[in-house]
Amino acid sequence: MRFRRSILFAVLGPAILAAQFPDFGPVRLSFEQRERYESREGMNFGRDPDLFTGLARTRFGVTWKAAGWLKLSAMAQDSRAPWYGPNAPNSARDPLDLQESYAELFGDRKTGFGLSAGRRMISYGESRLIGSPPWGNLGRTWDHARLWYRLPKAQFEVLLASPVKVRIGEFNRPVLGDRIWGTYNAFPNFHGKKLLEVYLLRHDQTRPGGFTGAGRLGINRFGVRLAGPLAAGAKYSVESVLQTGKVGEAAHRAGAWFSSLGRQWKLGSRTLDLAGEYKFASGTNDPTKSGTFDQMYPANHDKLGHQDLIGWRNIHHARGLATFGWTKNLAANFMYSSFWLASARDALYNSAGRAIVRSPGGTAGRHAGQEADLFATYRHGHFQFGAGYGYFFPGGFVKRTTPGLRPTYLYLTHTVSF
Repeated sequence: MRFRRSILFAVLGPAILAAQFPDFGPVRLSFEQRERYESREGMNFGRDPDLFTGLARTRFGVTWKAAGWLKLSAMAQDSRAPWYGPNAPNSARDPLDLQESYAELFGDRKTGFGLSAGRRMISYGESRLIGSPPWGNLGRTWDHARLWYRLPKAQFEVLLASPVKVRIGEFNRPVLGDRIWGTYNAFPNFHGKKLLEVYLLRHDQTRPGGFTGAGRLGINRFGVRLAGPLAAGAKYSVESVLQTGKVGEAAHRAGAWFSSLGRQWKLGSRTLDLAGEYKFASGTNDPTKSGTFDQMYPANHDKLGHQDLIGWRNIHHARGLATFGWTKNLAANFMYSSFWLASARDALYNSAGRAIVRSPGGTAGRHAGQEADLFATYRHGHFQFGAGYGYFFPGGFVKRTTPGLRPTYLYLTHTVSF
């Protein structure tokens, strides 16, 4: 009870103070309530039981612009998983806890220094390495500090962030032995309307931080991302990442890249968006060395299929997406994906980056399978409704190393937000 009172005070405190001292600045309240009902069959290709559950998430936030240079923000979140059963994991449920509580200095300043510190949901680039996945029932949050300097066509930033670990029945807190730090720099309008991002980040993880091997994990990564428009209304995005460091006692050398190309067509009052992409992440061929790409903490939903079965590690992935805008508020999507292992001797990894299954001798082949997804969303005022269905066709590798079941995913969701 004491913890719940502290959460409410952290979230409501700025509103109460602003009501008593209105000259301190405006207060903005936010609310979101989302429910999703899911049926998943063939979990982990038959290695886990089927799942039918409901997921409910409620958020209430307060943002107080205390001065032109100071913003204070807090958010309480309550996530539950009815029907999951008494052993629902902390990836699905987390009763009332503090999701955000941070201060931002000079956040609106177009030039000069700025600072953000506290607990916050953060994402960089297309959130392929650092992100707070909105599709998840919890939504990852971080204890962080960011310092930046802005110019008209550049932002130079240094950051330190640790993902907050969910502790059911306790106050969520980070383990500082699991941290990401470095610099992430953006150059909007780098060439015309193109965006260039350059980053140098290090991921450290000790045994208390979650690394399970001998020694510790320390991986450096240098990355470049370029995105922008092309001729005839097309747009593109490319990103490349190189990694060095150590994983336990082994030297680590890995890499990944991503590329996409898309365009929108007008069909009378309707729209059709077509996009294709290809991505790669290295795997380990020699078990005495480490060559498996470290995907860190991404927001992976839809990036490797709508079912979120597979992660950005030891993989080749081709994806096509067609989005038909029937009206301004109603859109239907069809997504197709195909997956191959980068190394036949390394594992197939799930969206969280953990190994599902491997063929140590590399004799099971490399084609993991194909996935087809159909889903739609409809917006009306403060409400959003969605439904989707996904089907996975196992390839030779999955058939030879698992029970070979075909994962399916069916869901209905609705959200109200203010």
